[in-house]
Amino acid sequence: MPELSNWGNYPRIQADLLSVSSDEEAVALLRERSRDGSSLIPRGLGRCYGDSALAPMVLSLRERHKLLELDTEKGIVTCEAGVSLDELLTTLVPRGWFLPVVPGTKHVTVGGAIASDVHGKSHHRDGTFSRHVLWMDLLTPEGRIQRLWAPGSSPPGVETGSQASNDTLFRATAGGMGLTGIILRAGLRLVPVETAYLRTETLVARDLTEAMALFRESAAWTYSVAWIDCQARGSSLGRSILYRGEHATAGELTGPAAEHPLEEGWPLKGRAPSGPRRGLHLRVPFFLPPWTLNALTIRAFNTLYFRTQAWGAGESLTGYDPFFFPLDAVENWNRIYGRRGFLQYQMVLPLAESETGVAAILERIAASGLGSFLAVLKLMGKGGGPGREMLSFPMEGYTLALDFPASRRAFHLLEELDALVLRHGGRLYLTKDARMSRTMMDEGYPDVEAFRALRREVDPRGVLSSLQAQRLGL
Repeated sequence: MPELSNWGNYPRIQADLLSVSSDEEAVALLRERSRDGSSLIPRGLGRCYGDSALAPMVLSLRERHKLLELDTEKGIVTCEAGVSLDELLTTLVPRGWFLPVVPGTKHVTVGGAIASDVHGKSHHRDGTFSRHVLWMDLLTPEGRIQRLWAPGSSPPGVETGSQASNDTLFRATAGGMGLTGIILRAGLRLVPVETAYLRTETLVARDLTEAMALFRESAAWTYSVAWIDCQARGSSLGRSILYRGEHATAGELTGPAAEHPLEEGWPLKGRAPSGPRRGLHLRVPFFLPPWTLNALTIRAFNTLYFRTQAWGAGESLTGYDPFFFPLDAVENWNRIYGRRGFLQYQMVLPLAESETGVAAILERIAASGLGSFLAVLKLMGKGGGPGREMLSFPMEGYTLALDFPASRRAFHLLEELDALVLRHGGRLYLTKDARMSRTMMDEGYPDVEAFRALRREVDPRGVLSSLQAQRLGL
């Protein structure tokens, strides 16, 4: 029985890893689980951080990764749920299309993106991933394949059964962490692009107040995100580097890039043509020793990063890979935290509480001496998916994502941060979670009881279950 973990390498468990290559195999597998009383959880590329795709029995959907149809007139792609965003973008971008919402890595599957209802740097304008899902085919725990149309998206004359039932199951499945059924296929709405590049600006914020002011000033930009120095204190608390971007038009490219606008990696600004450039690609070949990341090295990294990025602030053109997925250039970067793994902690606070709450959290982190090697701040808008998704994470306000090496001190710190998050009306992201309490879940997600009621209805035998679901009573 193989050892299995998700991207945070915590927890690690022994699990049976199964796969299916057809709808018929998937249906037979679920019906067998229903008869013998065992359970499983679907899994894509394992890029959730904690235990939401872990169970004694795990069903991998990576064999289901066909791109089925691309309608270039309507801008709609149909694909199997095991297709990765990387595979999609490799096909779509050369044809002048892009996904409306992408998270911080392209190494996630479409099914995983729906189940987590992922968000990106454009949430303040474009909402979550499910907002752009037209329909999905869901294999329910009882072994029946049902097409769920996004509320308001079903074509005229298409029979969807009870519209209220369809809408409720769609809202529970988007963000439902694979607990309502196995997503088999989906139809996604795309956005047109003229190039594989983005026109970007890098701005410096001297403290948290200035960072949030820059986010407000950037509201008209499609994409915005900030790296935040969680080691800074005093008058520099919350100092940040903010990046904002727009898809570049063909007219904004120069040199060889203008001749090949949809091929990322061509030299820009008139540099001598040398063919497509793959860019810097690094690899962490093994788990680093636990002493590598400590208060001193994290503080040194944060200071160096802030200074180098501030020195290079201004306008530039960049490929979509380094803008949207900078960490994907470092293969196995999760190994820098050592064999014990790490805890990703992502919370969101309502807009009215964001500045006070984020400041309190940053002060507590700085005082702890732990720090975070990677800290990301984003502004979220009102828009979510096509309806009010039951377990979707975003709310209008600011979200802060942090990484901590797994340790007793880190667990203690995160319990203190939980109290601050609840005090300011926030919640934690299920896709990043490996340790939150049921109380934290119940107080942070107002629709959790409705989700539990639907789960009892669609999966009375508990065919679909994860370690996270058991811990949180889902």
